[in-house]
Amino acid sequence: MAKVSYVTEEGLSRMKKELERLITIERPAISKQIAEARDKGDLSENAEYDAAKDAQGMLEARIHKLEETVRNSRVLDESRVDISSVQILNKVKLKNLKNNMIVEYVLVSESEANLKEGKIAITTPIGKGLVGKKVGNIVDIEVPAGKIQLEILEISR
Repeated sequence: MAKVSYVTEEGLSRMKKELERLITIERPAISKQIAEARDKGDLSENAEYDAAKDAQGMLEARIHKLEETVRNSRVLDESRVDISSVQILNKVKLKNLKNNMIVEYVLVSESEANLKEGKIAITTPIGKGLVGKKVGNIVDIEVPAGKIQLEILEISR
C-alpha cells in the first residue's frame, strides 16, 4: 500500500515542476552523456561511461520516487486546518525551556520539509512530539542531541 502524503497546493506544484525538469531536461542530458562516453570506445575501462550510468540510475530513482509521491499526494485545504491542537500545516511557536530560545515551525509532510524555511516534517521527533498537544503544554522530546523540553506558546495557520 502506498504511503499517502498530505501537502499544500504550493508543495504539490513544486514537486510537479521538479519532476517535469528531471524528465525534460536532466534525463536527456544524461542520455547524451552516456552516448558521448559510449562513442569513446571500450566501455570496460571507460570511467565517464560508468559515471554517466551511475548518474542515470540515481536520476531514474529520484524520478520514480517523485512520481510516486505526486501520485499519492493529497492536497490539504489550509483554511480548514484546526488550530485547537497541533497538527499538520499548523505554525507552532515554541519556547525551549533550557535556553529560553523561541522558534517557529510549520509542520508539513516529509516532501515539503525545509528547515531553512522553518518547515519541519511531521514525522520528525519534534513533529511527532508536538502532534495533538495544545497551547501551554510542555513536551519532552528525545532528539539526537538529547532530550529537549519545549513549551507550546502559540498555534496558528
